[in-house]
Amino acid sequence: MPFLTHGSHRIRYELAGPKDGPAYVFVNGLTQYAALWTTYRDALIARQFRVATFDLLGQGDTDKPSLFIRQDDQVAALHLLINQLGDGPVFLSGISFGGLIALRYAIAHGDKLAGLVPMSCFAELSPQLLLIGNAMRIGLILGGTSYLQDLLLPMNLSDNWLRPLVKNLDAVKRQGWLVNDVYALQNLMESFLDFEPLTPQLSAIRIPTMILKGEFDFLTPRALHETLRVHIPDSALVIIPRAFHAFTLEKWH
Repeated sequence: MPFLTHGSHRIRYELAGPKDGPAYVFVNGLTQYAALWTTYRDALIARQFRVATFDLLGQGDTDKPSLFIRQDDQVAALHLLINQLGDGPVFLSGISFGGLIALRYAIAHGDKLAGLVPMSCFAELSPQLLLIGNAMRIGLILGGTSYLQDLLLPMNLSDNWLRPLVKNLDAVKRQGWLVNDVYALQNLMESFLDFEPLTPQLSAIRIPTMILKGEFDFLTPRALHETLRVHIPDSALVIIPRAFHAFTLEKWH
């Protein structure tokens, strides 16, 4: 299991696929982990891509500091990973919190990328999103990881996806307990406390950008995605029908 080093922390990553193929990098959402990209990784490898997945600081098998994780550290970890990929074309995709990190990376290091796919993300922390995020953080502090999962599952996923799982939710949630640490998650959430809008910097993203949004995503509504579309010069917005915020967990094919 390979690791990169950022400061005193280790970042766990995986590379798979042909070494001479174009590279595709996935960035996890806030409570996700790298294995959730397996189906997408395999599909891209079948198309001769070299695929990189990793766990952000505070996630999965990467170190989980309980204090002082900053978004800048996540961008730096992503930069370390992309530097492992050589000089070929690199495509970058991230969902939700991972989409925000991908946007920040493209603003700072767009010359490293051939294409960008931000999903279910934002450049502005709207009042609604700020209040929802703060409610989730308080829920985590008072109720722990299990309570946060209870909040996030109906916010992120459709009835069709949840219906067969309702009677077995403890097993679904157990995996979240195994890969998430309550204090590291709180630290990740608190990295939003000094959030500054990215909108004035979006014009620096000069690479082709495909913005993906679930039709029924109310966590990051269409107006936030339209901001990305308007301010990123070479971009298009694609709406995923009948999908919610974490549509990558539902749209496996």
